[in-house]
Amino acid sequence: MNALRALKARPMRALVRDSRLSGLLNTGTAHRYATTAQPKPSFPPGSELAGKSKLTAQIHEKLKIMQYKHNKILEQMTGDISGMEREDMARLAKEQSNMGMIVVPYEHLLKQYSELLELEQMMNADDPDLRRLAREERQEVLENVATCENDIINGLLPKDSAESAGAILEIRAGTGGDEASLFCADLLHMYEKYAQLRKWKLETMSMDSEGDKIKEVVLKVSGRGVFGVLMFESGVHRVQRVPATETQGRVHTSTATVAVLPHATNVNIVIKESDLRIDVFRASGKGGQHVNTTDSAVRITHIPTGISVENQQERSQIQNRERAMQVLRARMYERERSRLDLERRASRNKLIGSGDRSEKCRTYNYAQNRVTDHRINFSMYNIEGMMNGTALQIVIDQLRIQHDLDELASMDDFDYISPPSQ
Repeated sequence: MNALRALKARPMRALVRDSRLSGLLNTGTAHRYATTAQPKPSFPPGSELAGKSKLTAQIHEKLKIMQYKHNKILEQMTGDISGMEREDMARLAKEQSNMGMIVVPYEHLLKQYSELLELEQMMNADDPDLRRLAREERQEVLENVATCENDIINGLLPKDSAESAGAILEIRAGTGGDEASLFCADLLHMYEKYAQLRKWKLETMSMDSEGDKIKEVVLKVSGRGVFGVLMFESGVHRVQRVPATETQGRVHTSTATVAVLPHATNVNIVIKESDLRIDVFRASGKGGQHVNTTDSAVRITHIPTGISVENQQERSQIQNRERAMQVLRARMYERERSRLDLERRASRNKLIGSGDRSEKCRTYNYAQNRVTDHRINFSMYNIEGMMNGTALQIVIDQLRIQHDLDELASMDDFDYISPPSQ
């Protein structure tokens, strides 16, 4: 970096002696990181990183231990391997590769920490050119720090295969009568616009509507990583506004529930035909050639679990049955996934992404032009951008960050050996 090259006027040894940089510049020996008494870099008051790093002191300590073992494996693999079995070599190579996805950005992060502290020190230099160079390059280093921390967090978190799949999106009107049905339609419009921006494919599986009012709609959303993005939308969405039907200008509060389920294929879950009860009945609606004249509507009940799904969107019984089975698989898949998830996380309360209908997750206040997500206490003043889908990503990003940090904080420990004491 140009500004750092300008440090020739101040030898690096002087920087190393600076107490603020102690423990940061000695990156050559992994075990010194793992045994240092200061697990997380201590940034000076006024530093851009003081109190802002996403990585806690405990996480830094664990990363140093991981770095130590990563280096020990490298030593093994680059040393005498003549007496090592092929299976052991493969196991070490895989372990080294997996840890490298975390250790490499961590080592780069430590270098960025060091460079940032040097740049911040240079900003107090007497030379105006040096101060200008330091200010220009500081922002680039801050962006590198954020990238490294995000890469580390993503590498540490356990992977959920469901996040890469498509999703079944269900929106239902809650309390509030007609206004709740209108709000349900507004949420549908928001997700449709957002899906267009993400270039996802939307398919209406079933809908119960009357004019502009929607009581219930079920959508199939296809695309890469759909469930991982939309999973935080599950919950009770509340709207506060003056309804179009209100004559006295009073603000009404209405709700709609949103459920996002990972889309399951036949391979994901097995459903025995003997466990199903299938009922057919005449579809209801405004009329038409096949409405109220043929038994085209289908209701499928999974007897062991009691899960029931019905569909009357299509004109033929076969098509309605196929769509109903897709929803049934998704619900059973989510049921099993939730059960396993609760077993893994029985020791703590997982709030974000729980999909509990009884929890108010977000409020849309039209009078204040405000959207508030109560799970992370995040507010944004852009109702129009939210409802046309362009600002939804901002809220989803905040939820993802908090979710990842909560997951990281809940990790008890890494299954790695501790380095030897000095």
